[in-house]
Amino acid sequence: MRKIYYLFLLVLMAQCGVPEARKPVKVKSGSILKASVERNKALLEQEEELFRTIMAKDSSNTYHASGGGTWYHYIRKNEGSDYYPKPDDLVTLQYNVVSITNDTIYTSQEIGTVTYRVDKQQLFPGLRNGVKLLKEGESATFLIPSSLAYGYHGDKNKIGTNVPIKTTITILKINKSSN
Repeated sequence: MRKIYYLFLLVLMAQCGVPEARKPVKVKSGSILKASVERNKALLEQEEELFRTIMAKDSSNTYHASGGGTWYHYIRKNEGSDYYPKPDDLVTLQYNVVSITNDTIYTSQEIGTVTYRVDKQQLFPGLRNGVKLLKEGESATFLIPSSLAYGYHGDKNKIGTNVPIKTTITILKINKSSN
């Protein structure tokens, strides 16, 4: 009887092994995400090539790379100041939105004068970055890729999906933050 008991115990212990992890029913390969990344890279390359063509044809202006994905040229410079907007500064500005083919989308009159707290309010990324590159009294035209403009969704009005834009930004006043 003892032998049967030990044999039963041995068989029971042999059945108790390390639990094996279950395999997922559906394996996600990430191919949709990879395809999206490749599509966005190709779109950005096309837009950058378009910008290079525009800059090459515009010999009257000197373009500067912003370091944030946009290019710009000055219309009016302020050599008398060295202060650029910092986070929390209150900036009064005007801007317009123009297509790459110079069709007006929004005039500065339509948009009006904007008071913007730097890095604290919602503007499209290219505009937020552009404001920080200009001093009070300066004006510049920016070439902005769609990813830094209104992106995939557009503005749900006049700007469609993945539309690169030009915008001319004029800084009227900078009120320095008290922080």
